[in-house]
Amino acid sequence: MFVKIKNRIEKELRAYIGSINKLYSLNKLSPILFKNIREFICRDGKRVRPILFCIGYLGFSKKAPAGLYRSALSLELLHDFLLVHDDIIDKSDQRRGKPAMHALLRSSLGQNKKVKFNGEDLAIVAGDVIYAMALDAFLAVRENMRRKEKALKQLFLAALYTGSGEFIELLLGIKPIEKVRRQDIYKIYDYKTAHYTFASPLAMGATLAGAKPRQIKKLYSYGLLLGRAFQIKDDIIGTFGETEEIGKSNFTDIKEAKKTLLVWYAFNHTGKKDRLLIKRIMENKITKNTELIKMRSIITDTGALAYAQNQIKYLYTQALNQIQGLSMDQKYKQALDNFSKKILNP
Repeated sequence: MFVKIKNRIEKELRAYIGSINKLYSLNKLSPILFKNIREFICRDGKRVRPILFCIGYLGFSKKAPAGLYRSALSLELLHDFLLVHDDIIDKSDQRRGKPAMHALLRSSLGQNKKVKFNGEDLAIVAGDVIYAMALDAFLAVRENMRRKEKALKQLFLAALYTGSGEFIELLLGIKPIEKVRRQDIYKIYDYKTAHYTFASPLAMGATLAGAKPRQIKKLYSYGLLLGRAFQIKDDIIGTFGETEEIGKSNFTDIKEAKKTLLVWYAFNHTGKKDRLLIKRIMENKITKNTELIKMRSIITDTGALAYAQNQIKYLYTQALNQIQGLSMDQKYKQALDNFSKKILNP
């Protein structure tokens, strides 16, 4: 099911890329902008968001309307826009094992050192262009205009929530670890990841198909719970995963002093000496690999890793409860369950 939908989305993405210059005259406006946007959005990806959008729609409708898969690309483009800005904030030059957008554009500047702007400045603008493309792509679907307007508002809300989540996370970064609460971390997980990656795509598709509000609410709740679980798994990978798996150093989350559920639990379940080490790392005062390795040991020894893994299982169970009573086509409901297992399994 997911493979079939993903193949349709990939096909639509290739068609979209082929028409991007005709649609926006980007190559005429700026060959550099056109070249780098095309390269960035064409990279291999899971396409989770557009797939869930289509699942949300097809689960409540007998067939796909014209433009559904082009409209689904709006969520992939929104994702690309957010990644461009996120990489600048994280000061990460890598994305999906390739140069981040600002690194690409930095290279485009060549040896010209007299300019007052840099690759990051250009990438912010490129990201804004991709966001505009996302909004335009959504309009392609031919559906009831009232439902279409509601779904579009959900897309706006997804962007607003994700931006707010990023903002909250940055401010949490300057908050002492001893004052961070679990609900602070979950708030970031919900707003930065769960809304736009899982909850909003499903709700948008169901809304567009004419699903009843109660059904949409259940799907949304499912998406939020699954999103929390997914982010916890992502934190585990970001701390313990192999470099090849995440496309960057597996010490990145620790070096960036991200206040994850793993870090929160470890800090609150260890002794004074280890707490001081965690505090120094969270204050970005440590760069030695030996101490970063020690940090991972603390996370394991305190039971933080086991706690996080149990939270994933709990959230998965809660998510499944949300879709038990859905009046969704059974094969698409089953597809959601299969999807949940796939993304949450080690």
